[in-house]
Amino acid sequence: MEIAEVDEGAAQLVVEVYVRDLDRSLAFYRAFGFVIVRRTADFAVLRWDRCLLFLDERPDIPDAPDRERVNLRILVPDVDQLWQQAHALGVPISTAVGDRDYGLRDFTVRDPDGFGLRFATQVARRRT
Repeated sequence: MEIAEVDEGAAQLVVEVYVRDLDRSLAFYRAFGFVIVRRTADFAVLRWDRCLLFLDERPDIPDAPDRERVNLRILVPDVDQLWQQAHALGVPISTAVGDRDYGLRDFTVRDPDGFGLRFATQVARRRT
């Protein structure tokens, strides 16, 4: 399946993340399957499916907090495959993989600047 190009200037609700080291962050996001659409010396546009994520290098931002302040939910066909990939990469895990009562099987990792990426696959909702 060919992924349609996304018009960066017209895209709605794009998250822009401030990162301390753009090269380090790009390596992290690319390892999970994000595609670089455009890059300058201190800014990059990444794509996941038809969604965009902006990374803006700001070397003077404070160190990452102990727990992420926000996470990006990313739906994938096979969350367990990405769970294995996260372990192979040795990235910090915030929440282990598991089936949730809200209808997702998910886990959360932290990027180098403390932002969470919550990878998820839809599963049947639990009845309570």
